[in-house]
Amino acid sequence: MGITVQNITGSTAMVIWPKMASCADTFYSVMYHPNWNSMLSSYSRKSFQKEERVPTTRSSFVVENLTPLTTYIVCVTCQSANPSSDQCRVFNTLERDPASASNTKKELALGIWLTSSVLLLIIAAILLYGCLHILCRRRCERLRGQNGTPKQDHGKAWTKNTAQDSEELGRQSQLMQDTEEKHPGGIQLATIIENPSACKEPVMPTSKSRERMSTTRQCSAIN
Repeated sequence: MGITVQNITGSTAMVIWPKMASCADTFYSVMYHPNWNSMLSSYSRKSFQKEERVPTTRSSFVVENLTPLTTYIVCVTCQSANPSSDQCRVFNTLERDPASASNTKKELALGIWLTSSVLLLIIAAILLYGCLHILCRRRCERLRGQNGTPKQDHGKAWTKNTAQDSEELGRQSQLMQDTEEKHPGGIQLATIIENPSACKEPVMPTSKSRERMSTTRQCSAIN
């Protein structure tokens, strides 16, 4: 068939073949396989790793994704027929292209950079969330402390007033007891003096007071 392989690189190769009249209404099958050994491999379609179908309007095909420094066999047949030895060619790929190696390095560096950027953004977001959470908690505690201080002061003032009232009542009670012991008849007068509000209610004299009042009246009558 006069099959030729041109423009061989580390990962691509162009296969060219003459047009066949018998394939005018069908298609061409381009089959290729790496590490070919004619002594151990047969020319059946099952022995080939990949197969591409090419329209009959074309007479060339670029094989891609090849492995550098590898021996390949490529065959071209009509309508997926089993190839013969005169329909195949063997070729060797070259070393990796400097341009493709550079592109690979650039892609790898770009992938690493993107991954690192994403990780840094996630870490920054976590730290920012933690700082905001701490600030909000401190602010809430401060507001709670400010709201709780007046209540505490009010409680202390109420306790102090209650204690003062209790002490005042104790003093009045003690004074009333002392007065009653020294002057039993003058308890009502002491009560009136200590508690002026008691003047509003009538004072009921005790028995001793009644006796004194009667004696006083008698003495006044005699005089």
